[in-house]
Amino acid sequence: MQRVITGIDVLLTLDPENGEGPLGELRDAAVLLEDDRVLWIGASAQAPPADERVDAAGCLVMPALVDMHTHAIWAGSRAGEFQQRLAGADYTAILEAGGGILSTVRHTRAAGDEALIAGCTARLARMRARGVGAVEVKSGYGLSPEHEARLLRCAREAGHRAGVRVLTTFLGAHAVPAEWRPDREGYVQHVIEEQLPLAAPHADFVDVYVDRGAFTVEEGERILRAGQAIGLRARLHAEQVERTGAAAMGARIGALSADHLERLDADGIDALARAGTIAGLLPGAMLYLRDAAPPVAAFREAGVRMAVATDCNPGSSPVDDLWTAGTLAAVTMRLTVEEVLLGMTRHAADALGLADRGRIAVGSTGPLLVVEPPPAEPPSAAALVQHLGAPRLRAIVQHPG
Repeated sequence: MQRVITGIDVLLTLDPENGEGPLGELRDAAVLLEDDRVLWIGASAQAPPADERVDAAGCLVMPALVDMHTHAIWAGSRAGEFQQRLAGADYTAILEAGGGILSTVRHTRAAGDEALIAGCTARLARMRARGVGAVEVKSGYGLSPEHEARLLRCAREAGHRAGVRVLTTFLGAHAVPAEWRPDREGYVQHVIEEQLPLAAPHADFVDVYVDRGAFTVEEGERILRAGQAIGLRARLHAEQVERTGAAAMGARIGALSADHLERLDADGIDALARAGTIAGLLPGAMLYLRDAAPPVAAFREAGVRMAVATDCNPGSSPVDDLWTAGTLAAVTMRLTVEEVLLGMTRHAADALGLADRGRIAVGSTGPLLVVEPPPAEPPSAAALVQHLGAPRLRAIVQHPG
């Protein structure tokens, strides 16, 4: 079925070849779609006929958002840990004492499949209602072959139920579980030889948390290369707590993104720029941990593309609103409006290998958002970032199938 969206005051294509400036902005525009695929973009007055006409009524239209880094499947609560951190406790110290990630592992292992699916579905449905069309979901709260594989299966089922595209990431190297603490090297081999083969059929990516209290650069590279060898694309957590060289390692082996990066140095920035690896910025974690900002100005100068994500998780970033993350990135990390919007769409899609998402161009796919402006204001890109929280969506234009 073909549909045409007309009456668009501001169209943000996020494709500079289809409009003005880095956001590819067009005024008084129209878009023709067949199912979810864009067939034509042009002036509203020249809109071709279609089976259905959608009137944007002078609103702004843009591609659906892409959340490129989440841990959105878990059981249990870390509200008590939040209170500990407010009282001055250190995140890494909580983890090393068996809390943090390991606390969530215990609750998640004890939960049944349906409880995990229901919780993840609810989170994804909230994201979809705010205009997110694709979400990456990591495992990492199972830390055993059976539990990691089932988290990935449950995440995909949750995406189906919520009506949002889910891409899954195997994160068996999230932390060393309690039962493996006496044999760290044994756990690394366990991840490579036992967890990865069982998880791979249910995963799109492999990830490792490389940092103090987690895994070393050498361990991370072994795990990522093992995942690549069986067809998974690499991504990684890097340079959050201390400078390790993980981001440069990720760039060297072809990782799509390196995320966090609060303590990245000049050599790491240069490595990302040369490899085209995307910097995943997670302002929710920075806010909740009261951390320093990543070197955004240096990324900009070096030409490193930046994506913005919620890092939705039960402890260090209990955030499921990508619009809020975008505003936080602007205010606390000093991203520009253009960088935020590209970071939540085109660059986020690129970080997941989704060349047809996060932009509006002939052949691109995915839902389109019809966004109402703030009361008594004209529609604008800047208003999308200025106002905290999700804007009011007049419509999400999406193929019903």
